[in-house]
Order: sequence, then structure tokens, then C-alpha cells
Amino acid sequence: MDSQYNILVIIVIAMLCVFFIFLQKTDTEYYSKYTNQHKMQQELDPNSNKVPREHEGRFITVNTDVLSLKINPYGGDIEQAFLLTYSDKLDSLQPFHLLETSNEFVYQAQSGLTVKNSQKNKSNIFRPLYKTNKNTYIMEDTQKELRVPFTYVDYDGVVYKKTFILKRGEFVININYNVNNTNNTQQLELILFGKLKQSIIFPKKIKNCNFSIHGYRGTSYSTTAKKYQKYSFKAIKVKNLSVYTDGGWIAMLQQYFATAWIPFTQGKNTFYTTYLSNGQAEIGFKSTPVIIAAGSKKELNASLWIGPKIQKMADIAPYLDLVIDYGWLWFIYQPLFKILTIIYSYTCNWGVSIIIITFIVRCLMYPITKSQYTSMYRMRILQPKLTAIRERLYDNKQLYSKEMIALYKAEKVNPFGGFLLLIIQMPILLSLYYMLSSSIELHHAPFSMWIHDLSAPDPYYILPTLMGVTMFFIHKMSINTDPIQHKIMFFMPVIFTIFFYYYHQV
Repeated sequence: MDSQYNILVIIVIAMLCVFFIFLQKTDTEYYSKYTNQHKMQQELDPNSNKVPREHEGRFITVNTDVLSLKINPYGGDIEQAFLLTYSDKLDSLQPFHLLETSNEFVYQAQSGLTVKNSQKNKSNIFRPLYKTNKNTYIMEDTQKELRVPFTYVDYDGVVYKKTFILKRGEFVININYNVNNTNNTQQLELILFGKLKQSIIFPKKIKNCNFSIHGYRGTSYSTTAKKYQKYSFKAIKVKNLSVYTDGGWIAMLQQYFATAWIPFTQGKNTFYTTYLSNGQAEIGFKSTPVIIAAGSKKELNASLWIGPKIQKMADIAPYLDLVIDYGWLWFIYQPLFKILTIIYSYTCNWGVSIIIITFIVRCLMYPITKSQYTSMYRMRILQPKLTAIRERLYDNKQLYSKEMIALYKAEKVNPFGGFLLLIIQMPILLSLYYMLSSSIELHHAPFSMWIHDLSAPDPYYILPTLMGVTMFFIHKMSINTDPIQHKIMFFMPVIFTIFFYYYHQV
């Protein structure tokens, strides 16, 4: 029975390894498949993925202490965004390039107003061309807030003022629409919209620099019914999303960074997705129609997050911090992360902090680990008696089972006790894994010696090799009388080493 128990544990671990490898292979094949389709499309139509004509021309540059934006006056869309406090690559002086508009790749944050009942106004069909006082807005050292106003006057004389409000040290941008309906005879019916669109396929140079296939890349949203829901690019290609909700938010995600629209208009919003013919995926929101009476003014508001996935996002909108990949074990993840940040405040080294929190977790799980090994030890003591029963009753399985159960009861041993205790530990270990793989704090964080980036694989394969060697010597020092179990445990270090080598290279 002890042999069967250990084989069961090994099978479960091996299945987890195969599952992770399958996920990585599936993601790689998916992006490879669509990259090939993209190349074929370009061969048939060289102009198929070129930037639309209305996006060409001058841009309005906006710089704060943490953001650098390029805003197109056509529609007032943000077509370029750099995160100044995060580097593009390790030891690089170039800031991280999040939003981008080029012939190879498009990732934009767009917003605007749809006019439903204007006869002369063409803005419900074409994006308006806004005017600004200057081409560059820079937040001075003495400024805590920077306002960037855009103005447009339509054919009916209605004045639209779109203002970007950025604050020092903040990755959230407040976008206010002030509409002055100067028409004294006709009311306006407006719909505020915001959307995020991104090319599903991206060039290899962008993938290597700005994205990771180890993390989720796609869209998500939050409604009154669902606090957090992912909606992948694959799902968008099959079926478009369409939900109605009060409040909520929509987002476009990758491993460490996110963009998100948070509408603040009263009434229900429509969240939707669209798969565009040029190979782009789009997620957006539309507000309930807003009525502006003749000769009156009204303000419509929304916020846009452009930056890292951090805990502070919860202050912007409820449940927005769930874009951090907590997994389903968020209730364990959050306290672990708080402990990690407290440790870091003393050590000032994330690598050392990880070692300490790992030690703390192992100490907290010591009673469970002790019970697990005690159960395994007691099972090993019973092994000779179980063998004797098996040899005596090998031709009577029913009687053999009864005597075996009676022996367990007499000795007060649970044959699956060690396995159940292992299952109890798994959620904590998985939460620790999710925390370390999704925390932006580890992005380009140095540790020691040859490890200069805790978010990157070991460049010299030292750690995977060390793990395999350690597992091998632990196996050699352990006492194991079961020949089948001995052979299986002999190959486990090899299996795990190959698994981590493969995961390293994906």
C-alpha cells in the first residue's frame, strides 16, 4: 500500500508537469499559427496592416514624471505610451514602450463621443480633429497636476472640450468631456465610448522585449455580476462579448502591465468586444445616452489606467487590482505578498526576501510536513506486516482487504494521510508561485552574482541543474526497500530537470 501511495503522488506531480508543458506548447503554437497567417495576409495585400491615413501627421506630446504620451489630434487617441519608471530591457536607458502604433503592431487607447441626433454634424461618422494651444505639454517639477485641453467645434456650433488630467506619480489619466450645446433649439443625445485595441499577432522583436507568453495576454472586464472575468483573444475571434452593467471596467492585459478604461457616467454601460478584419482585437464600453438640453452644458468622465499591475489599482476602481494574476487562490496570495513587501522593507533585496518568505512558509507548514512524514514512516513500519498478509492471502483479495483495513484500524494509521496532507500544502505553494511570477516588483530586480533579473530565466541554467542534482542526492540518501518505487524515484530528478530546462527555453 505504501508503494501504491508513493506511485500515486508521483503520478499527480508528473501530470502537473505535463499540464504546464502542454499549456506552454499550446500558447507557442497559437502565436506561431497566427504569425504565419499574418505573413500570408501581408503577401496578398502589402497595405493590409498599414496605419490608417487619419492617424498620420503631428502628435501632441505629454510628459509627466512617470508617463510619456503621444496623442493624435484626430479623435484625441493615445497612440504611444512610455512608462518612464520602467526600463524596456535590463540595464537599458530606454523606457518601457506599452502603447504603440506602427505598421507592424498596433496597441491604442481610444475614446470619444457619438452624436446620435445631429443632422449636419459628421462627428458621428468621422473622428473630430481637435485643436490645442501647443504641441508639447510637460509637467514641471513644481506641478502636481497637468491638464491637456483639446477643443473641437462642430458644424452646429457645439463646443466639445476633451481634457486629459494627469497627476504627479500617477499612472491613471482622468479624461473629461465638457460639451457646450450652443444650439438653442435642439437638444443633443451623446454616448461616451472608450476602447482598447491591439494586434493579436506581434513581431518577434516586440514579443521578446515587451511581452511574455508565460503570462496571460488578452482582455478582461468587471461587472456587477462578475468581479473579474477574462475574455481571451481566441474567444473574441469566436464570439463577441456584449454585457450590460452599472459601473465596472474593461482592460487589456499582459504579464506585468495593463491598460484599463473605467467609465463614470450614470446608467448602464455596454461592454463589448470586436474582432477587426486587420487582425486586431478590440474591447470597449459605451455609455447610456446622455441628453444635453438646448443651450446647456454637461460633463462626461472616464479614467484610463496605463501602467504596471500593482495593488494600488484597487483605489481607482473596485476589483481592478484583480488584473494581477492572483489565480483562484487570491485570499492566500494577498497576505503572502504583504509579508514579502514587509520583508523587503528591511532587506532591500527581493531575492533575499523570497528566500526568507520561503523559509517562513516552510516553518508555518512544518506541523503538516511533520504529520506527512510521520504518516509515511508509520506506513513503512507496517510494510512487513502488509507483505506477510499479502503473501498469505494472495489468492483471496476480499479477505486480504478486510485484514489490511483491520490492521490500519488497530495501528491507527490512515494509508492516505500523507497524500491528503500533501494536497493541503499545494494551495499555499501554488499561491507562492503565482505571487513570484506575477509581481511587477520582481521585474528587472537584481539578486546576486549571475542573477541580475528575477523575472528572467537563469541565463546559465545553473539553478535547474542544481535542483536536479539536489533531488538526486536526496534520493540516494533516502532508505527505500520497494524496488519499483526506487526506480521511479530515481527518474524523478531527471524528469523535473528536463521539465525546468524546457520551461526555461519557452
